[in-house]
Formats: sequence, structure tokens, C-alpha cells
Amino acid sequence: MKKQILLAVTIMLSILAFTASAEEIGDVSTTFKLLGANHKIVIEAFDDPDVSGVTCHVSHAKTGGIKGAVGLAEDPSEASIACRQIGVIDASKLDKLKNGDVVFKESLSLIFKSLQVVRFYDKKRNVLVYLAYSDKVIEGSPKNSISSVPVMKWD
Repeated sequence: MKKQILLAVTIMLSILAFTASAEEIGDVSTTFKLLGANHKIVIEAFDDPDVSGVTCHVSHAKTGGIKGAVGLAEDPSEASIACRQIGVIDASKLDKLKNGDVVFKESLSLIFKSLQVVRFYDKKRNVLVYLAYSDKVIEGSPKNSISSVPVMKWD
């Protein structure tokens, strides 16, 4: 029993450790719920923590109802992402990036499911590629979305 509690606490802390701060831009209701919040699609923005000059916007479904209101609902495994260069990107730092680094992570359920964004650098094309997907401790989802950011001179 103590091992299970320790495992649950460890998982929760690891999720919190990787969670980048995102700013909610807005949301739209998709389904009316008589009790609790409506189901909705949320749009959030976050800046790449390692590449200044890049911002990503992620949209994902959020489950409402009573379970959603108390944090017990599991959100769907669907997300969309769009990333853009919004300022100067220091090209000298790009070669030091590790492909597959988690740049954003947000919980989609109480403990076991999360939305992640990972970054890749396509050196040949001088493009940053961001992949949004959800994972679960036992089983993830193949649903995903990508966005590419060509690294351009910024005057």
C-alpha cells in the first residue's frame, strides 16, 4: 500500500515538474451540461523555454460536467498546435538542442494522462518542429498534430 501511494505521489510530482506555464487565451463551449461546467475547447499559449522568439498555441478539449468540475474527468486525446517565430532566434543555440525535448506538458486527467509538446530541430532545413500528442501511463494515443517554424532572420 505504501509503495502505491509513493508511486502515485512520484507520478504527480513528475507531471508538475515538467508542466510549462501556459496562458489561457480563450475557450468555446461545445456541449451544454446542466450540472457543472460545459464541455469546451481551450486555447493556450506558451513560449518555448529553450528557444526565445518562438510561441506556440495549443487547443485541446476539456471535459465539463460534475467530474470535470472536481478534476476527476479524463479529457479527450485530441489537440492541435500552431507555432510561430515572434522574435529573434539565437541560431548558435539550435545545435545544442536535444531532439524530443518536452517543452510543454499538461495533465488531462487526475494522474495518468497528459498532453505533451516535444521539439525537434531539422538542421538540414533549418526548421523547428513541434509535435503535440497525449500519453497515458499504460496506453497513449496515436492522435497528434505538428507545427513547423522556419528559423528566419529577424530585423
